[in-house]
Amino acid sequence: MSDYAKKLPDLAGTAIAQGASDLHLREGARPLVRVSGVLTPLLQENILTREDMLGTLEVLLTPVQKKRFEESQEIDFSYSANDAGRFRGNSYIERGRIGVALRLIPRAIRGVAELNLPDQIENFAAKEQGFFLVVGPVGQGKTTTLAALIEKINNERAEHIITIEDPIEYLFENKKSLIDQREVRTDTRDFMSALQSVFRQDVNVLMIGEMRTPETMAAAVTAAETGHLVFSTLHTNNAVQTIDRIIDSFPALQQDQIRVQLAGSLAGIFSQRLLPRISGGLVPAYELMFNTTAVANLIREKRTHEIQTLIETGAEEGMVDLNRSLSELVRTGQISVESAYSRSLNPKLLERLL
Repeated sequence: MSDYAKKLPDLAGTAIAQGASDLHLREGARPLVRVSGVLTPLLQENILTREDMLGTLEVLLTPVQKKRFEESQEIDFSYSANDAGRFRGNSYIERGRIGVALRLIPRAIRGVAELNLPDQIENFAAKEQGFFLVVGPVGQGKTTTLAALIEKINNERAEHIITIEDPIEYLFENKKSLIDQREVRTDTRDFMSALQSVFRQDVNVLMIGEMRTPETMAAAVTAAETGHLVFSTLHTNNAVQTIDRIIDSFPALQQDQIRVQLAGSLAGIFSQRLLPRISGGLVPAYELMFNTTAVANLIREKRTHEIQTLIETGAEEGMVDLNRSLSELVRTGQISVESAYSRSLNPKLLERLL
């Protein structure tokens, strides 16, 4: 590569044309794209040199970001490739070599139905207050799901919505709502600084890109308690693990308090996975927990391990068990049995459902 300002949008366009979710650039290798979960090199492209990667960083990073990358040897950022698309990026060092991972963020914000998600989660966008979490491993569509819910509110209600992100991913246009998007280290010092200020900004709906510290978690729970609708994400596997992770993040003397606060403010938890669809592309499997009276009581009484049974038997209340979601995808011919087993957290139960 030589004209990096032109070459990068070309590579981005190639990734988008191939239906890729990610584009990888690394010194000493050809560019690679991930399509339907499979990583494939772009054989028509040359192997990237040190000069190529340094030139690429000149395009991707601002001078301030470049300085931070040189100091810390990794950085998160966002990149707009002209009309080709928008990407969430991370640059890092691997055995002294520069690498860049770019995750495609579609310009169009798709709705819940378009994403093949259960319509029950739209109930959370209709709430005036509460705490709703979308959880799952990295790269499973959590941000896309939250964007669908934020956009639903934007289309239907006149609210002040504030997002705190690192970096900003989906770009929203004001419709019925006023939406302010704040990027950590660009528009605010850090998540906690933004959260401390948000209560003075006449906010109705708050979206926190990721809860990384106990302080962030405590502020999110407090915001939900004080009449706000709060959305966020965590890298956890299911609802029970999410509740335990939040509580266990606090010192022992604070855990009883956060347990009571969480039982009272939690609206629900949605866990999702993206699986390869037999006909091509990806399809979500999911678990959905509503914070019913029974669930709240189990949280207060330190019996969170019993919540899974409530999810498995709570279909009438709108709950969805991951194994039932997986078995339905197998039954309708959308995914293979092998894919279902690979994502199941309880294969013995899944076996009984198949």
